[in-house]
Amino acid sequence: MKLVRIFWWIILGAGLVLGLNDILNVLQNQHIQSKSAGEIWFLLDQALGSSSLNTTQAIIQRYIWAPLWTNLVQEILLFPACLVLIIMGALGSWIFRKRRMKGGFRQ
Repeated sequence: MKLVRIFWWIILGAGLVLGLNDILNVLQNQHIQSKSAGEIWFLLDQALGSSSLNTTQAIIQRYIWAPLWTNLVQEILLFPACLVLIIMGALGSWIFRKRRMKGGFRQ
């Protein structure tokens, strides 16, 4: 469980770093040029030589539900990457947070 919490904190940190990078670019260039989540995923796929974006699309469209890809996932991939990562990291960190026992014995 601790490894899962660390993973979500890393995702949250990556989102904050991307957000800070976007803010610094706005201050330097005076215009917004944020990369979308889909663009970042595509660039990572190219750098790593994988095709996880295409594979994910095929799996969702063929085996889960085709409108899920076009109506939800594609829309999420158009949002700024920092926003998507911050929201995912915050939700994951909250879901897998360390819970304290109310009453009872602690070990």
